[in-house]
Amino acid sequence: MTYTAGSMPDAFPDAGAELEALFERLQHPNPHLRERAMGELAEQADDAVIERLLAVLDAEDVAYRRTAVKTLGAIGAMVVPRLVAILQTSDNATVRSSCAKALAQVANNHPDQPFPAVGLQGLQGALTDVNPVVHIAAVMALGEVGEPATEILVQAFQSTDNPALAVAIANALGGIGNEAAIAVLTAATTAEDIDSYVRETAVSALSRAQQVAGYRGR
Repeated sequence: MTYTAGSMPDAFPDAGAELEALFERLQHPNPHLRERAMGELAEQADDAVIERLLAVLDAEDVAYRRTAVKTLGAIGAMVVPRLVAILQTSDNATVRSSCAKALAQVANNHPDQPFPAVGLQGLQGALTDVNPVVHIAAVMALGEVGEPATEILVQAFQSTDNPALAVAIANALGGIGNEAAIAVLTAATTAEDIDSYVRETAVSALSRAQQVAGYRGR
């Protein structure tokens, strides 16, 4: 078969144009089109796609930024080192929190794959971020990682003097519901040297942890 010069563009669509179209659909008001674009980008993800998604993490368009976060999460473990590098070095709190949220999405989308150690280390460091949005996002991400993050969360819960952070960690431990989480929450329910709201949160988180443990034991 031969192709004329005029037929070549139709036979072999420009890859760059296709990529542009996918990124445009990430901003489309129709959620179904956004979801399809996310899936296609995740399937064909390479360095160029990943770098472009990372560049969206400081976009003023909140919906676009969230979609980029979800797409990075769908790609999986290969994005983790770059997310951690930005989490550790960016001076933009929105970008740092977006990185933590993307790491949470990686854990959520790929629960059967081991979460990279570099991701755990990056999130552990983010627990001391000066911006509350960032350190709370890091707690939520560690909660999504689950059992492998237990020790990090327990240590942070026992050492922090930030009640808001402690509350978030208690809730994350409640969702994990393993033996270590139950032990630290049990101790917190009767501790007199912690914030009363943290103690109340520990009570409800303990109940949830016990339910999670019971469900797993069935």
